[in-house]
Amino acid sequence: MDKSIIDLHPGLIIGFAVVVLVMLMLDLGVFNKKAHEVSSKEATIWTIVWISLAMVFSGVVYWVFNQDAGGHELAIEKFTQFQAAYWIEKALSVDNLFVFILVFGFFKVPRHLHHKVLFWGIIGALIFRAIFIFAGVGIINLTYLPEWVIFGTPVRINVVMTLFGLFLVYAGIKSWGGGDDDEDEDFSETAGARLVKRFYKVADNYDGDKFFTIQNGIKMATPLLVVVAVIEFTDVLFAVDSIPAIFAISKDPFILYTSNIFAILGLRSLYFLLSNFIHMFSKLPYGLAIILSFIGVKMLISPWFHIPSPVSLGIVGGILVLSVIASIMFPDKDDDKDEAEKA
Repeated sequence: MDKSIIDLHPGLIIGFAVVVLVMLMLDLGVFNKKAHEVSSKEATIWTIVWISLAMVFSGVVYWVFNQDAGGHELAIEKFTQFQAAYWIEKALSVDNLFVFILVFGFFKVPRHLHHKVLFWGIIGALIFRAIFIFAGVGIINLTYLPEWVIFGTPVRINVVMTLFGLFLVYAGIKSWGGGDDDEDEDFSETAGARLVKRFYKVADNYDGDKFFTIQNGIKMATPLLVVVAVIEFTDVLFAVDSIPAIFAISKDPFILYTSNIFAILGLRSLYFLLSNFIHMFSKLPYGLAIILSFIGVKMLISPWFHIPSPVSLGIVGGILVLSVIASIMFPDKDDDKDEAEKA
C-alpha cells in the first residue's frame, strides 16, 4: 500500500513547519531586519542553504520509507518523487523571475526593497499552494471513472488528470519560447493592482518600506503594497501550470507540498543571484515548454502506461541541463549586443 509520510510520521509535519518558520524568522527578523540591497554573495549563501535543506529533507523522505515501510524500492520511489516535484517547481519558478524583473522595473521599485516584496510574496505562496495542492489531491481522488476495458486492458481514467494533461500539453505548445508578451504589459491594470485600488487610494511615491502612508490626513496604500499584490497574483497564475505538473509525479500531498514550498522558499535568493545573469537562460523557456508537454503526455497515458519517477526525474533534469547549455552556447543576438554596449 502507498503510505503517506503523514501516516508514518505525523511529527514530520510539525518538524517541517518549525524548520520553515525558524528559517523565515531568521531571514526577515535577523539577517534582513533592515531593508538593503542583497549582494550576490548573500544570495549565493541563501540559495545554497535552501537547496541543501531540500536535499536533506529528501534524504529524510528516503530514510522514513526505507525504515518504516520496509522497502528500498518504495523509498527510492518516494525520494525521486520529491526530487522530481522539487526540480520541476524550481525550473518553472525560474520562469517567474522573468516576470518579477519586469514588474520591479515597471513600478520602479528601489533595489533595497526587492527582498521585502519577495518575502511577503512567498508568505502568500505558502498559503495558496497549500490550498491548491490539498484541494487538488482531494478532487483527483473523487474523479476516477469506473474501470473500463480498452483494447483488452482494464484502465481507470481520471477526469481531472486528463483535463490537466490536455491543459499542460496546450500550455507547453503555447509557451514555446514565450516571455515576449509580458514585456509590454501594463502591470498597473492587473488583477492584484486593481484589488488594492478598489479598497485604498494609492500614493504616487514610495514611503520607505511601508505598505501604508498618511497624506493630508488620509490613509493611503503605497506603490509597494500594489507591487506585492501584483507579485501574489502572478504567483497564482504560475501555479496554474506548476501545480498540475507535479500531480503527474505523485499523489502524496505532503511530498507535493514540502517539495513545492522548498522550491518557492529558495526562489527569493535565486532571484537576486540570477537577476544580473538572466540572459544566460534565454533558452530556458523552450526547455520549460518541453517539460510541460512531457508531463501533460505523462498524465494522458498514465491509465495505460506508468512512467516511473526516476525516469521522469532524469528526463526533466536532462531537459533543464540541455536548455542551460544551449543558452550559454547560443546566446540571443540581443544579449550579445547588450554585453558589447556594456564593454
